[in-house]
Amino acid sequence: MSTKPELRVVWLKRDLRLQDNEAIYNALQSATPVVILYCFEPLLLNDVHYSERHWNFIKQSIADLNTQLAAYNSKILAVKADIIPTINQLLNSYHVKHIYSHQETGVLVTYNRDKTFKRFCKNNLIVWHENTNNGVQRGLKDHENWIDLVEAFYAVEPLPFRPKTNQLLSITAIKDLETYFSLPSLETPLSKNFQKGGRTIGLKYLDSFFAKRYPNYMFNISKPNLARTSCSRISPYIAWGNLSVREVYHQAYHLKETSKHKKALEAFMSRLRWQTHFIQKFEMEHTMEEASINKGFHKLKKNISENYRIKWQKGETGYPLVDACMRCLNETGYLNFRMRALVVSFFTHNLWQPWQAATTHLSQMFLDFEPGIHFPQLQMQAGETGINMLRIYNPIKNSLEHDPEASFIKKWLPELRELDTPFAHQPYLMTELEQQFANFKLGEDYPHPIVELESSRKKAGDTLWELRKDKTVINESKRILKKHTQKRLRKNT
Repeated sequence: MSTKPELRVVWLKRDLRLQDNEAIYNALQSATPVVILYCFEPLLLNDVHYSERHWNFIKQSIADLNTQLAAYNSKILAVKADIIPTINQLLNSYHVKHIYSHQETGVLVTYNRDKTFKRFCKNNLIVWHENTNNGVQRGLKDHENWIDLVEAFYAVEPLPFRPKTNQLLSITAIKDLETYFSLPSLETPLSKNFQKGGRTIGLKYLDSFFAKRYPNYMFNISKPNLARTSCSRISPYIAWGNLSVREVYHQAYHLKETSKHKKALEAFMSRLRWQTHFIQKFEMEHTMEEASINKGFHKLKKNISENYRIKWQKGETGYPLVDACMRCLNETGYLNFRMRALVVSFFTHNLWQPWQAATTHLSQMFLDFEPGIHFPQLQMQAGETGINMLRIYNPIKNSLEHDPEASFIKKWLPELRELDTPFAHQPYLMTELEQQFANFKLGEDYPHPIVELESSRKKAGDTLWELRKDKTVINESKRILKKHTQKRLRKNT
């Protein structure tokens, strides 16, 4: 008979919070000791979709959790190891019968990892309790009853964090376990460029948004400069689970009861629901990571240009708004939604490159990288779903409309700061004489445009509209609509 003490394990993934964490809440329902685990898994540390900015955000989040857990004489068991060897090591010291986590709608490697881990748990007589994450439902065949399920999830009050006395494994016990593992350093470099991880900081962004910033949400949502303060800026805190969608939704709902800016809050809450919708779509169509959801577009062939890709990544395309966006993203990890759509549109339409060639750079740069948002949005902006309106963004039109004073452009393209505003939008219109007066040389100080806008837009539009007539594209569009919308919505389509 085993003399090992029993231990319940909570395996954190993209749910780096204590409050409204169903996995933690359920693990705490018995009197059995609980350890909260985070694995810096080599399979993800080496995955092409992630970068150092993500791991720093996660480390900061864990450090913040440790500060909160100190009041309970506990901490996160953070190890540098994959999940199966980690649990195997824990089994040497404890009798683990139950493991709790959220269902993860992640990249292909996490999908395959979870299938392997499920078999491991079964073979070791461990019950793996997987909980619904932010309302995303596993195993759905279509969206017919999805809205009802999500609304029922949102209707529940956010779950409290209330461990019993000494229920969480003590710091001393966790330090004993740490001797058996390779441990990651939770130290991160100081940076003013990136939002810092952790629930404490996430709540500050959320509180300031609801206190004073949200009234301008709708007016500035498309503006690259003003959106940086008028939008909530909580996307990384939702992506990595410092905040739950449900608790944010509840706060917005209650504020709406007394607010004079109800439409702004309704728009914000609508985007929370859309967030869940897109992740649900990806949960049901995981092949979207590598191929277009509409199989008719698999026959679309584009020649890959390494030169185009590099110039786009570095912000050297010759179109100021595109370049400013890419340099801003590379340096800060953030762009507002419209500018994200614009840079993808430029890459896939004007440069005529496959969306797959943009996938990893953007995922590495977006601090709020969320697979369930990332891949569906790439395909939608590339015009390869067959059900969404084809949008080819004009960078000059958007520049003049959303950055009329070129303030965003001049901030991120210092080589254009001394130019008159019209030329900051379109430096390639400068004559030789105007360049001399400005002490500016096109092609040296700033590149010539690498493509011509109108002809490249026409080629993309003509090709994609023609392909939408293809029988496979049409049939796939019908399949997608049937699977991912409700009957009442399809009737109005």
